Amino acid sequence: MRRRFYIQPHCLVFSVVLVLMALAAKPYDHNVFLFDMILASVTAVFFIIMSVRYKLYVRHAVRSAVNGIKGVNHSYLEKFPVPVVVTGKNGDILWYNGRFKKRITGGTDASGDPIYPYINNIDLESITQSECINVKIDDRFYTVIATNADDGIVLYYMDDTDYKVTSQLYSETKPVVVTVSLDNKDEFERNSFDDDVILAVIKVENILKKWVSSCDGIYCKQSTGRYKIIIGEKDLRSTIGEKFKLLDQVRAIKVSETSQLGTTLSMGVGRNASSLKESEEWSLQALDLAFGRGGDQAVIKNGDDYEFFGGVAKGIEKHEKVKARVIAKSLIEKIAECDNIFVMGHQTSDLDAVGAAVGMWSVISKTFEDHDSRIVIDQETSLAGLFLKRLNENGYKNVFIDPADARKKVNDRTMLIIVDTHSPTFVEDPELYKMCKNVVVIDHHRMMVQHIDNACIFFHEPFASSACEMVTQLVQYINEDSLNSYEAEALLAGIMLDTKNFVLRTGVATFEAAAFLKRKGADTVEVKRLFSDSIVSYRNKSRLVAEAKAYRNSAIAIADDEMNKQKTIRLTAAQAADELLSIKDIQASYVIYKSLGNTCISARSLGDLNVQLVMEHLGGGGHQTMAGTNLGKISSQEAYEKLLEAIDRLCDKATDSTSEIKRRILK
Repeated sequence: MRRRFYIQPHCLVFSVVLVLMALAAKPYDHNVFLFDMILASVTAVFFIIMSVRYKLYVRHAVRSAVNGIKGVNHSYLEKFPVPVVVTGKNGDILWYNGRFKKRITGGTDASGDPIYPYINNIDLESITQSECINVKIDDRFYTVIATNADDGIVLYYMDDTDYKVTSQLYSETKPVVVTVSLDNKDEFERNSFDDDVILAVIKVENILKKWVSSCDGIYCKQSTGRYKIIIGEKDLRSTIGEKFKLLDQVRAIKVSETSQLGTTLSMGVGRNASSLKESEEWSLQALDLAFGRGGDQAVIKNGDDYEFFGGVAKGIEKHEKVKARVIAKSLIEKIAECDNIFVMGHQTSDLDAVGAAVGMWSVISKTFEDHDSRIVIDQETSLAGLFLKRLNENGYKNVFIDPADARKKVNDRTMLIIVDTHSPTFVEDPELYKMCKNVVVIDHHRMMVQHIDNACIFFHEPFASSACEMVTQLVQYINEDSLNSYEAEALLAGIMLDTKNFVLRTGVATFEAAAFLKRKGADTVEVKRLFSDSIVSYRNKSRLVAEAKAYRNSAIAIADDEMNKQKTIRLTAAQAADELLSIKDIQASYVIYKSLGNTCISARSLGDLNVQLVMEHLGGGGHQTMAGTNLGKISSQEAYEKLLEAIDRLCDKATDSTSEIKRRILK
């Protein structure tokens, strides 16, 4: 209809020209005169018909629009106090009132023009489905309400500029509470001169003051290394856009020229809370989560949602024996109040989970001989099958209990000790966890948002190398004579697994624990045998390494159908991921495989890239240097594409050239 509206004036001009040409040709050629007059008549008739049809179309559309407004006469549409426009189904403007012309088109005649420039180029159908949209015309804001008529659509422009400006101002100035803590102040106070420490703290505070000053916020120093800050929502958005660059600025500060010990910050942010008090509570909860994830990061709590920024620095070991001694004393008191104790690791348990469970069972069973203590484990799905077989052959068969049998023995005086995980959905048996009222957690993985929150004792140390290291510390304060050689080797095997033979995440406490276990009879040769591979597993591991593809300083390998049929594929994938890190310029490795019908990813790094963040983006978690995820029943190719997107998100360098690299790899 819009095209016909534009053709009509051209038809009129064409008819007039033909009549003039006919009159000019009449003295010379009567036939030409007749032809031109006939053609002019046809054109004039076409013009008249089109004009009448268009006017009827517009009249019907406008009348149907007005009739849709109950109790309103046709003449009142022009007097409407808001801009009103009637469009055809194709978006051509049929009619509008005076206010629309004055406020929306700026006095310009828009009849027959498309409506789309006045509705942000949004499809009319989507507007009628959503009932209204927000548009900005010049310096005014409008809510556009759409209603369907028989032959068109009626749009009402409600001017709510004052409301939207006020709402935007409120949103931008809404206060946000930020709690900031200097992560390793105590550490470098013990290892540096006072003047160096004071100078480093001053530099950190200057960075914070400069940031708060740029945000027009409030800065309050609660104590040395602890700060409370209030800024506006608009400034928080700006800081988020800069990826909390002040974390990088603080990380660049060295305590002294001769020391490589650096400073890091942890920040908890309470966003969109209903009050300042709630915002502060949220900021403290977010800060606790930042601590649990290893520090050097900002955590934003927005209701039940969390956002994470930073977390790229390697964790600084906090060698606190006092904490382990206090936990050990509390654990002794809690165990004394219970009748039976279950020790449980995570699903598809590895040597760290099994070793920690064996260590806890040993110290409990030999210290509290009148208590029934067992290890809950599904031996069929465990990755520590070789070690479990060795224990069963040496008198430990009755130590282990199936999850289904354990549930039958639960009562009000049952204690459940969970090791090597703090996720309620990742424990060996979630049902058993829900049944137990007395829960203890011992874990070293970085804190996840969804974690066990009802534990009577929550021993969480993200700076520890392994759960076995933490259990070894507890054993020394509960009953250091409780371990025999088998149990000491179990704990040492867990430490060696998670540290990659004392290469990653090792600290003073790690070697002290290993030395203690060695004194208790742990044989390193026997432990080494626990890591032995079958010829099939070794061949599959070699194939995964050989067929891996490089992408943005990462190596990615995909297990084929033949490999996925092997029962040891989880262990093989983890070992292949470790092996890929030995390749030059590779900072992280990922192995995609299938287990029990689900597609999983095993991720490793040397610390330069935080694979925990990549896996969390895919619904998993873990450590900065060791993480994983279960993507469910999707194809390996789909998992591969999701992994590439997650890596791009972490690196934050998605460019056209990267997309081209990705396209070639996906081929």
